[in-house]
Amino acid sequence: MSLKALIGRPYELLVELERRAKAAIAVRQGDDIATDEWVGIGFRLGTEHFVAGRGEVREVLPVPEQITRIPGAKPWLRGIANVRGQLLTVADLRSFLGAGRAQLDRHARILLVASREVPTALIVDEVSGFRRFRDADYNEQAPATVIRCEHYLKGAFRRGTEVWPRFSLPALLEDEQFQNAGESAGA
Repeated sequence: MSLKALIGRPYELLVELERRAKAAIAVRQGDDIATDEWVGIGFRLGTEHFVAGRGEVREVLPVPEQITRIPGAKPWLRGIANVRGQLLTVADLRSFLGAGRAQLDRHARILLVASREVPTALIVDEVSGFRRFRDADYNEQAPATVIRCEHYLKGAFRRGTEVWPRFSLPALLEDEQFQNAGESAGA
């Protein structure tokens, strides 16, 4: 509804302004309330595209130049990095999923996961920015992917010929294999 159409009806105008403000706040915080739109961050691993909830990603940054390797860590754990005074675990998501190491070229980025308990930065091959979908575009069935990550997929968004599997970053952080980044003594 147009705000101009409500100019002569002050109460309805205020109600509409409040509705729009709540929707804008919800989108900014990554919530799905007060809107039928879902917003996520699109990213690429190898040749496949995925989307993570906007509220699951705190920030997208270039891969830090200085990543300090941790002795005894699994190869997919690249190390730790100081990002604006915060020490973050830096993990190569593609390598963790068994699909080879990410190429640290000009397209590579880190996704800072929105988690206070597990300060983590995930290296991805490329970030394609915000992706907006209608709630009706969502399908609970996740498609088959080349990269073996079905455990972390929570459905997919389909629009025309595009399919964007929804990658759950909280499911990744809760996974025992991800939490156990040290090499075993017998390895």
